[in-house]
Amino acid sequence: MPAFLRHPLAAFTLRRIGYSLIVLLGVMVVVFLMLQLVPGDPVRIALGTRYTEEAYNALRAASGLDRPPVERFFSYIGNALTGDLGVSFRSGQPVTVMLLDRLPASLSLGITAVVVALLIAIPAGTWAAMREGRVTDAIVRVTSQFGVSIPDFWLGVLLILVFSANLGLLPSSGYVSLADDPLGWVRSVILPAATAALVAAAILTRYVRAAVLDVVSTGHVRTARSKGLAAPVVLRRHVLRNATLPILTITGIQMATIMSGLIVVEAVFAWPGLGRLVLDAVNGRDYPVIQGAILFIAGLFLLINFLVDLLSALVDPRIRVG
Repeated sequence: MPAFLRHPLAAFTLRRIGYSLIVLLGVMVVVFLMLQLVPGDPVRIALGTRYTEEAYNALRAASGLDRPPVERFFSYIGNALTGDLGVSFRSGQPVTVMLLDRLPASLSLGITAVVVALLIAIPAGTWAAMREGRVTDAIVRVTSQFGVSIPDFWLGVLLILVFSANLGLLPSSGYVSLADDPLGWVRSVILPAATAALVAAAILTRYVRAAVLDVVSTGHVRTARSKGLAAPVVLRRHVLRNATLPILTITGIQMATIMSGLIVVEAVFAWPGLGRLVLDAVNGRDYPVIQGAILFIAGLFLLINFLVDLLSALVDPRIRVG
């Protein structure tokens, strides 16, 4: 075995890659079976009023549905591993191309939402934990509980009514590419990112507070305080440093959750991302796009979790041998 593979971090990375590939293969199997379990003929359903015998036969041949199930299964797995996710029933475009076209919009929205959520959650959760039992702690806990209870679509509509319809400060829908017009992108992303971020911030605040409280109750923090160290020094050197790992873990989970749950937000704000593509595909019975999008989003989820695991192993070496 090469020497670098014996390094704990390299072995840990290979194990996580192996786990991710196994999960991804399982997702491929489930996604393939989806089309087999659809009641009726998916091609006929997808064509709807556009049905003709010629169009039906051509679409079945293009999608491979004219072949035996076992042959289709292995063909689907092989094609998916090479990046070929089939062809859209409705547009005739390759599904992979459609997903990659929509990915930048979703990534820009998801990353912005996570950054905003962290900018809210880390100060609020830390502030509440350092003042446990006080009025400020109660305010943060009640506010975060209220935020967790708010549906995304209701919050999005409320923000549109306030900042777009009434105040006219921000656009209510649409997307501007960051590369083409940075200022236009900022204006277009504020409301959808706030909608996704505020709910995520409420969840993250509770986890940050719990993580900081766990660290504050440890002996080394009490010792640091007894030595007369200033509160900001104790917070920076002893509390936040040791609370980084659980905060990092829940941040990765929330980012994956936001990326996989943008359907509602993108529908409310007419944001042309993966979520909107999935919604349009469901309405249009475009099963190859639905299959490809689910597999693609699952891959993003696994990638985010892998990166979080890798960062966690870098922060805490004990994880590498776990």
